[in-house]
Amino acid sequence: MSAVSSLVPARFLTLTAHLVIVITIFWSRENNVEACLPLDFTQDQYDKEDTKLVVALSVTMGLFAIELAGFFSGVSMFNCTQGLLSTAAHASASVALLFFLFEQWACEIYWWILAFCRLVCVCVFLLRVFSLHLWRSYSSSQCSD
Repeated sequence: MSAVSSLVPARFLTLTAHLVIVITIFWSRENNVEACLPLDFTQDQYDKEDTKLVVALSVTMGLFAIELAGFFSGVSMFNCTQGLLSTAAHASASVALLFFLFEQWACEIYWWILAFCRLVCVCVFLLRVFSLHLWRSYSSSQCSD
């Protein structure tokens, strides 16, 4: 199996692992929320931190929907650059989120993981989709002239 053809299953597996870890954090977020709070916290403080974490996890799920739609539609499935970037980012995010989950890191760290490991992939993917669309529009206008 060549390196190019092994990127597709590796990307899928790391993307799936990242998704499973995010869902696990969603289900068991109480400990992480408590790690963000002082020892003597009020219910209002807990609710505020819980809402922040739920928003971050929801944004992550939305970004997963965008990337999975692009992956399964084939737009980015066989692009080597996108595959390598996505595999590296999702593998890094999986390891970082496992530490976040088990070591009960502060909730603000989740936003950093989201920015470096999710937003970069989605931005590159969206740039690729828009550039592909613009190129096709340009090519079709040149052919009709």
